[in-house]
Amino acid sequence: MGPERQRELLASFGLPERIFSVGQFALAQVIGERLAETLKKHDNVAQIEAALAWAGESGNAILSLADAAYPQALLQIPDPPTLIYVKGRVALLNAPSLAIVGARTATPQGEANAEAFAQALSQAGLTIISGLALGVDAAAHRGALKGASGTIAVVGTGADRIYPARNAKLAREIAEHGVILSEFPLGTPPAAYNFPRRNRIISGLARGVLVVEAAVDSGSLITARMAAEQDRDVFAIPGSIHSPLSRGCHKLIKQGAKLVESAEDVLEELRWARPSSMPAVTALAGADLQPMGEDADFLAKMGFDPITPDTLVARAGLTPEALFAILTVLELDGRIARLPGGRFQRIN
Repeated sequence: MGPERQRELLASFGLPERIFSVGQFALAQVIGERLAETLKKHDNVAQIEAALAWAGESGNAILSLADAAYPQALLQIPDPPTLIYVKGRVALLNAPSLAIVGARTATPQGEANAEAFAQALSQAGLTIISGLALGVDAAAHRGALKGASGTIAVVGTGADRIYPARNAKLAREIAEHGVILSEFPLGTPPAAYNFPRRNRIISGLARGVLVVEAAVDSGSLITARMAAEQDRDVFAIPGSIHSPLSRGCHKLIKQGAKLVESAEDVLEELRWARPSSMPAVTALAGADLQPMGEDADFLAKMGFDPITPDTLVARAGLTPEALFAILTVLELDGRIARLPGGRFQRIN
């Protein structure tokens, strides 16, 4: 039974004790005969006891709509979850926050942007929210953990599950220094239909949503749409006109999202007053990596779009052997990345 039906029952009968004490006929008038019968006959004592045992562990909590610690921002959205399972610093749920989302298959530049923006905005006093997915989400959480204000991971599984497994170490760091949050019962495995649903919580918790990279059919655009419907600000980082992962951001900008090139752009739009103890934010991702001399000339010819070796040979006037010698050095130095299809891309 989803949150909408649960709220209908609460509105009709009051506290949960009252819901379970009324007759099946009365329940059926609100939720229909089939659900009323299921609610009366279903035995979930084992699940309740397991949930209470989990909530009794240090750092874990289960919050309902009636709890003072329940995030006030979620009370403003049309479809707030009636229960949330929280692992970590509960106080962060009511801290000023910004969501950063984007492609799971992000480019190296996209991940670098997400991490740098998250760190800068966290330093400015905003808790960073994302979804613990690979790519942009994970980079945003990593950046936030380097900042001062923590991070919240809204997951599409039970709060006691880690998905994807590759983010297990990151999830443990978030649970220790931030929050893992889920509306799904403990033990819920990853299911495709859960992830779009959890996106309304990502956007609902935040003052705004920043989309770093996204294809036109990306789930990040669902989050951005929900943010707009919830009267939250939507921001997007532009990219190359040749990159499929920039088209979603460009679509959002055409629809009215704020184009941002730096963390300061986000703070200005939010009219956010940085706490006096916080340092100034970094203006651009990767701004501390400045190529020098011949490297600078080569990288300027390379540009910021993904590029093939054949195109680079023509632009730089090098032999293939000389080109790959330079590319190898720059890749080892972390200045460029090798992409699928044999292409390369500048990272800073």
